[in-house]
Amino acid sequence: MNKASQIILWSAAVLLVAVPLHAQTGCTDSPENPTVVLALVGSAGALFSTFRSRLKARRKISGR
Repeated sequence: MNKASQIILWSAAVLLVAVPLHAQTGCTDSPENPTVVLALVGSAGALFSTFRSRLKARRKISGR
């Protein structure tokens, strides 16, 4: 699987997860704590970015 198809697949997965979280019609069916959901998504993004940069640095050192 090439890099472009992986990016498209991950983008589609993120959008599919975000749509049900965004589908609210008012206060009665909103998430319990949207701030926690936002914090979890932000933390996951930060960890992914850190992991990716460390993996790239490790590959650069090993000469691959």
